[in-house]
Amino acid sequence: MLNLPIIVTQKPIIVTQKLKPQLEKAKLIAYKKEAPDIELMFNPTEVSFSRSVEWKSNDGNRGTELLPKVNFSGVKPYMFTLKQLLFDTYETKESVMNKYIDNIKKGVETIQGSADKRPPVYILTWGTEYFYCVITKLTYTLNMFLSDGTPVRAIVDIDLQEVDKNNLPGGKESQSKGKNRTKNSKVAKN
Repeated sequence: MLNLPIIVTQKPIIVTQKLKPQLEKAKLIAYKKEAPDIELMFNPTEVSFSRSVEWKSNDGNRGTELLPKVNFSGVKPYMFTLKQLLFDTYETKESVMNKYIDNIKKGVETIQGSADKRPPVYILTWGTEYFYCVITKLTYTLNMFLSDGTPVRAIVDIDLQEVDKNNLPGGKESQSKGKNRTKNSKVAKN
């Protein structure tokens, strides 16, 4: 009988597991920690954006079609709304006011200890950075309560306005510079 060596080769078994993507939460991150960050409990179903372009018309100055001549005056900042944001603490029986709404309300109140007495600036992020912004309007409705009156659910609408990240509120001097900038002739010279 012939004794031949038996060679066993075994390929390594590689088990690949699909990673479940992590749900990225939308946030309003307070610039320079001026206020608490606002993390949305559930992402909005939609975000609406609007922007206006300003044109000035001179009634006395008419074009060939006898319409008033218009001149471009500038662009307005983007305005956007986060609608029907749901905040719910029913499972934990905590007050939705204490856990969420009180922090959101700080977005429409002046910053404690701030020299320029203004509400905070935020950075809207949702996977990516969208805008530097300020809250211009906050509306919240408490619509579920525990038997002792503790509010445990709120629906929130937040209106936001874009701000120039290079010239934020509270800055000491304008960052608008360049060869096309003209000096204001109405400013008195020393």
